[in-house]
Amino acid sequence: MNRTLAFVTALAAGMSSAAGVAQTAAPAAPAAASTQSATAPAPVAPHAVPAKIATIEFEQVAAATNEGQRALQALEKKYEPKGAELQARAQEIDTLKKQLQAAPATMTDAERATKLRAIDTKEKQLQRDGQDAQQAVSGEQQQAIGVVAKKLAPVVKKYVEDNGYTMLLDITGQQGGSVSLLWTSDGTDISRAVLEAYNASSGVAPPVPSAPSPAAHPHASAAPKPPLPKQ
Repeated sequence: MNRTLAFVTALAAGMSSAAGVAQTAAPAAPAAASTQSATAPAPVAPHAVPAKIATIEFEQVAAATNEGQRALQALEKKYEPKGAELQARAQEIDTLKKQLQAAPATMTDAERATKLRAIDTKEKQLQRDGQDAQQAVSGEQQQAIGVVAKKLAPVVKKYVEDNGYTMLLDITGQQGGSVSLLWTSDGTDISRAVLEAYNASSGVAPPVPSAPSPAAHPHASAAPKPPLPKQ
């Protein structure tokens, strides 16, 4: 799920206009035939506008909602058989390697070379299949969280407007992202508050915790619930 600078820019622009930062023009004088020159009003000097800035880890909030966690849990269940298959194949390769290491000295070089080629072929195929599985899981995860993110955006906008914020910055992955956070103070991160507000408005109950499984899943590193910053 890609974050867009347009979302933050539009949201900040909307809140700036709501703050009433506008220059009121003086009413124009009616045209009349007169030899007297009218005095032009002095231009308004630039001035600082009080700002209330909020930050949010938008992508992580979307994934941490009850809906997001249910979607990730369903994907975990879907790809469980594939994870078990990949683990079984990895164990088979490990067994073949151990058997080759324990082979008697009477094994010919040709036999050893044949077994090494067979192991190498299995390893390469397992690597390709594992990468394909990981890409499939990641794609479906992004799609599922994207659906939640679309419904989350109005909740975010309402929260910042109701609480008088003048700017909202998405700090998800800010180290290499397109939106950088120049400055923020403690207590401005609304990630957890928005998460709770969305869960309350969605009516979706929290998912039942998954039972630990010994099988290795190709998406094990992506499914856990993302941590939210402390308030």
